[in-house]
Amino acid sequence: MTVEVGQQAPDFELTAHTGEKVKLSDYKGHNVVLYFYPKDMTPGCTTEACDFRDHHESFADLDAVVLGVSPDPVESHQKFIDKHDLPFLLLADEDHKVAEDYGVWKLKKNFGKEYYGIERSTFIIDKDGNLAEDYRKVKVDGHVESALQFIRENLS
Repeated sequence: MTVEVGQQAPDFELTAHTGEKVKLSDYKGHNVVLYFYPKDMTPGCTTEACDFRDHHESFADLDAVVLGVSPDPVESHQKFIDKHDLPFLLLADEDHKVAEDYGVWKLKKNFGKEYYGIERSTFIIDKDGNLAEDYRKVKVDGHVESALQFIRENLS
C-alpha cells in the first residue's frame, strides 16, 4: 500500500520517546511533517534530525508539527533526543506497520546484502489530514528547507 498526494493520510497510533501514545489524528487542525528515517544515531539520520531541530521554530511559526518515525525502540529515541537536543517527538514503529502503510518499508541493498528497512521519506499533511506533498528517497542536504518552503508557499 502507498498513500498518494491528495488522499487522506493513514491514521496511526505509535509510542513516542516520552512514553505517550500519539495518533496522527491528534494533530488535525495543524500541518504535520511526518518524516521516516532508518536509524537513530547514524550520520545521515543525525544530520536530518538536527536540520529539523534547527528549523523547528520556523515550522512552528507555520503551525506545522514535526514527527519523526523509525523502527528503533523508545529507549533509543530518548537517547537520540537527549544527545542532540531534539525538540520534537520521535515515534517507535518497531513492527514497521506505519512504514508499510506509507509505502516506505522497502527492500534495500547495501554492500551486496539485501534487507528490509526504511526508505528515507517525508510526508507533509495538511490541517484536514490530507497528504499535501511527499518526498521519497530523500537526500538529506537541503531537504528540510524544501519541506519548509513547501509549507510556506502552499499551506500557510
